[in-house]
Amino acid sequence: QVQLVESGGGSVQAGGSLRLSCAASGRTFSYYTMGWFRQAPGKDREFVARISPSGDQTPYADSVKGRFTISRDNAKNTGYLQMNSLKPEDTAVYYCALGSWDDRSESYKYWGQGTQVTVSS
Repeated sequence: QVQLVESGGGSVQAGGSLRLSCAASGRTFSYYTMGWFRQAPGKDREFVARISPSGDQTPYADSVKGRFTISRDNAKNTGYLQMNSLKPEDTAVYYCALGSWDDRSESYKYWGQGTQVTVSS
């Protein structure tokens, strides 16, 4: 069983930056694709970015491309999402997840509890 704990969320003004972290328990973190998803009030959960187990592939949603950077440190069992040039529409609860190489949330087996990101204009 793998447990994921996100941290780093908060409130920031538009144009600001935040760095989310996702700490994983267990020894299997490096086996999985890590994804970041987000869910805004009244909306479906949406894909943000994912990173391959080795870290060499990092596709992004069009809405965050060029502003967000996903990374991972397998030695520390930790993943990250650096978010720059934040916009009010980035406001959501952000979740990290471990699973298969896919954009669909149903392909991810393990989920964190989520961390709130609020961007004010």
